[in-house]
Amino acid sequence: MGKSDRNKAGPATYVFTLYIAGASPNSSRAINNLKAFFEKYIKDEYELQIIDVYQEPQVVKSVDIIAMPLLIKQLPLPRRKFIGNMSNNAKLLETLNLAQ
Repeated sequence: MGKSDRNKAGPATYVFTLYIAGASPNSSRAINNLKAFFEKYIKDEYELQIIDVYQEPQVVKSVDIIAMPLLIKQLPLPRRKFIGNMSNNAKLLETLNLAQ
């Protein structure tokens, strides 16, 4: 199972899955950037599951992974995908449809 960060009781407003490739610098950067982004923009309203495809290779077959790190916004719909180290906050807000 992947790692999950849950920040408050009750259902999360946003549900995300981040696919990474091991403990590479790019994977670590993506995790740190994403957590800082969530803290700044959606605080306690999210659930994040982190899946290392090296530890869970079967996941690659069930998810259309074209590059990593890959973030998928599962909920609310529509699903959105973002690829990269999660450092571009403006692009993340736009791609994930979180613009306020």
